Amino acid sequence: MTLQQEIVGNAMQMAVVNLQPGQTVYCEAGKFLFKTSNVTMETRLSGPSGGGQRQGQQGGGGMGGMLRQAMGTAMQVGQRYLAGESLAFQYFTSQGGEGTVGFAGVLPGEMRALELTGSRAWFAEKDAFVAAESSVEFGIAFQGGRTGMSGGEGFILEKFTGQGTVIICGAGNFIDLNPADFGGRIEVDTGCVVAFEEGIQYGVERVGGLNRQGIMNAVFGGEGLSLATLEGHGRVILQSLTIEGLANALKKAQGGDKQGPTGGLFSTHAG
Repeated sequence: MTLQQEIVGNAMQMAVVNLQPGQTVYCEAGKFLFKTSNVTMETRLSGPSGGGQRQGQQGGGGMGGMLRQAMGTAMQVGQRYLAGESLAFQYFTSQGGEGTVGFAGVLPGEMRALELTGSRAWFAEKDAFVAAESSVEFGIAFQGGRTGMSGGEGFILEKFTGQGTVIICGAGNFIDLNPADFGGRIEVDTGCVVAFEEGIQYGVERVGGLNRQGIMNAVFGGEGLSLATLEGHGRVILQSLTIEGLANALKKAQGGDKQGPTGGLFSTHAG
């Protein structure tokens, strides 16, 4: 059953989802805006495939099935805790007719509905997830230690698999690119990556060498020591505003800019 949704607004968009009778959509805690009275709301620690009624049925009855279900839920919660994500999901189901639910992100920017066919997964930056059909599975993907420690934002990614619609959000405006259209590789600020399809190779590399120009780039360029690299053929979504850039602009407007004139390497932004 296709999820009927409409993304409305400009600077701070929201997603309005129309649910058919019995249809369920879930969101990260804190992304819910409004619902009609015939839509029920339930908060669970488990994702749509890890805990909940369906897994309980598949895991069999008795203490063994309950223990497997509890362990699966605990593992999911543990992963989300390590990733800094919300520990719980909210589930919305329409009862006795069509229903409507509204969702939004937490930063001024765009939203995008991605259609998963089951052939390719999607990866997104932390906190990009807004809502999805119950047929879409939410997971956490940990990048390799070297990539993660270098890339900051790229260490932990959200992963979406299955079939159905997933709605993501970002800051500022979006641009869709395919590295294959630019010689197979693009290099971007690590904070500008919103999402990309499975098959895209994500990495992080140092900006320049350990020479005079490399040090100038890191200290005065505002990018720090690393850039994200995206290679291959597939969709990539970038955002025009980074969370760090927004935070620094707010600090500066309030007279509390700790970054100083050099930026980059000397930034004291704690993320």
